[in-house]
Amino acid sequence: MHYQFTLALSMLLASGANAWGALGHATVADIADNYLTSDAKAWVSDILGSGVSMPSVSTWADSFRNTVPGRFSAPFHYIDAADSPPESCSVGLSRDCDSGGCVVSAIANYTERVQDTRLSAEDQKQALQFLIHFIGDITNPLHNEAEAIGGNDIKVTWNGKDTNLHSAWDTQMVEEAAGGRNSTEILDTFSQTLITRIDSGSYSIEKGTWVSCADISTASECALAWSQDANAYNCEYVLKYDEPGLELNGEYYAGAKPIIELQIAKGGYRLGAWLNALASAS
Repeated sequence: MHYQFTLALSMLLASGANAWGALGHATVADIADNYLTSDAKAWVSDILGSGVSMPSVSTWADSFRNTVPGRFSAPFHYIDAADSPPESCSVGLSRDCDSGGCVVSAIANYTERVQDTRLSAEDQKQALQFLIHFIGDITNPLHNEAEAIGGNDIKVTWNGKDTNLHSAWDTQMVEEAAGGRNSTEILDTFSQTLITRIDSGSYSIEKGTWVSCADISTASECALAWSQDANAYNCEYVLKYDEPGLELNGEYYAGAKPIIELQIAKGGYRLGAWLNALASAS
C-alpha cells in the first residue's frame, strides 16, 4: 500500500528535505485517509490518479519549492508570527502574513483552486497536493513562529550531533516518537497508534474540538485558528526553556513527544474532515 511512500521517503531523506519531515507528513496523510468517506476516496483518486496514495505525495510540496518553477511557494509552508515567546504567543493574519503569502493564505487559496473545475487537471492535482502538505505544516508549532527563524537559528544537539531546534521538531523527534524512519512498518504502526487514540483512546473526547472549524467556505478563518492553536505551544513548551546548546534527547524530548504526537494526530484528522467537505461540495 505504501510502496510509493517508501521510495519517496528514501529520496527525500537522501536530499535532506524537511518540514514535519517525510515520516511526519506521511503519517498525517495516512491518518487522513483512514477518515475519508467512500465519496472522498473516489474524489481524491480522481484528482491524484488511480493508485496514487496521499502519503506518497505528502512531501511533494517540499520538493517543488526547491525547483525554479516552485520557488514562489516557499513562504506558503509557514507563517512568521511576530510575537514574543515564551511570554506572549499570538498569530495575526494582517500582521504576520505579507503579500508573498503564508501557510494560512495558501490553505485558503488551494481550497478554492482544488474546487475550480475551470483549472487543468494538473493544476487541481497540485492544489490537492499542496493542501495535503500544508494542513500538516500548520500543526507544527515552529511553522507558526518568527522567533529565531522558526527555531532554525537555535543550535541544539540530538544524540550528541549538532542540529537546530526546527529540524529536531520536524524530523529527529518525530522519528524517535515513531520508533524509526524510512519504513512502511514504522508508518503503519505510528499511524495506527494515533488512530486508536483518536477513535477510542486519549484523544477521543477532544477530537471534535479539532474540527470545530471545518467549513471550507471560511478556509482562511479555519486555517488561522489552526495556526493559533499550534503557535500557543511555543509559549507553553517549545520555546519556554533556554534551548541554545541543549541536548534534546532527554528531558526536553520527554515533554515534546506528547505534543508532537497530538499535533500530527490533529493534522491527520483535520485533513480527513477537510477533504470530506471538499468532496461533498464537488
